[in-house]
Amino acid sequence: MASVRDLKKDINYVLGDIMDAVYIVEAANGKLDSKEGSKIIDGAIETFDSLIAKVNQRDVENRKAHLKSVRAELETKAKGLVDELNKLN
Repeated sequence: MASVRDLKKDINYVLGDIMDAVYIVEAANGKLDSKEGSKIIDGAIETFDSLIAKVNQRDVENRKAHLKSVRAELETKAKGLVDELNKLN
């Protein structure tokens, strides 16, 4: 099940990179621990938790389709978080 392992890594890396980007943007703008940045980070953590829980579900009928939908959800939610991050600038 290398695809499950890769999906978990992708979730971790994508959302981790978004959180790192928040810290970088805040440091560059001189606004550390901003309310907006904290909201983005909280959203990334919530997304991580929900996606990992979905990946670990074993009682699904079609596992391949389920994991494909999790990957699509990752892309959608990550895009939304990046859009919010771009508004910090």
